Amino acid sequence: MIYASDLDQTLIYSARSIGVPTDSYGIVPAERHQEKTIAHISQEALRLLAYLPSDVQFVPVTTRTESQYRRIHIFQEVIVPQFAVTSNGGNIMKNGVPDREWRVNIERRLAAGAASAAEARTHFAGVLASDWVLREDLCDELFYSILIDRERMELEAVMEKAEAVKSLGWEVSIQGRKIYIVPSVINKWDAIAHIKSRLGGLEVIASGDSLLDRCLLDQADYAIAPAHGELFREKQRDPASVRTRFTERSGIFAADEIVSYVHHISQQLKAVNNPA
Repeated sequence: MIYASDLDQTLIYSARSIGVPTDSYGIVPAERHQEKTIAHISQEALRLLAYLPSDVQFVPVTTRTESQYRRIHIFQEVIVPQFAVTSNGGNIMKNGVPDREWRVNIERRLAAGAASAAEARTHFAGVLASDWVLREDLCDELFYSILIDRERMELEAVMEKAEAVKSLGWEVSIQGRKIYIVPSVINKWDAIAHIKSRLGGLEVIASGDSLLDRCLLDQADYAIAPAHGELFREKQRDPASVRTRFTERSGIFAADEIVSYVHHISQQLKAVNNPA
């Protein structure tokens, strides 16, 4: 089985998203940057990840770039996955080495199914105002990550542009203090499907909190999401629109439930496949 999981606000948490004081019992550092701890993980979730059954292959699946992913020291030093998906599915790494074949595939998809990054960004020129946009990055030459002052963001105008840019093969996701403008042909599920095919068609269990994770959760054999984030808010707005299972807890300790669920599904499948 493959366990494919989003990272930020699913398994690891910044001080803004953690939901409890950073010095709370049972929380350990997960990411360092410029000699500071900038993300944490529940100690229990880390333990459960470290002791996943041998037939469960953990694959981090993140919108972070490769360099941002490498800052998460627990996945470089404590738990070192064979595969990792970065850039929202735009890049795959195997044993720390980028998969060039997959990146060529992505570049072909972009050429065939999406407008250029510059053209997509032009549609937002009159909306992304300098008084609430704090930083803008074109990540790995694939998509835009825009840091914002959420309280001052012109949400209605952004969503109007988000709808219009779909015709260019792009989509928008607002996650906390960031807006992502991403080509639709780049997604987390397709990268996992590629890894799945290389590993022999294993079943997939997935976890994630955002709309960018939705394709991953919808296509997985089993899925779970934390009781916070975009997917949870969508579930509250329209219960019938989101079929994913949710945790009872929100914040950093939702990760305990998520990884416990992975263990449970693994045990359940073993019982089915190997009846006494």
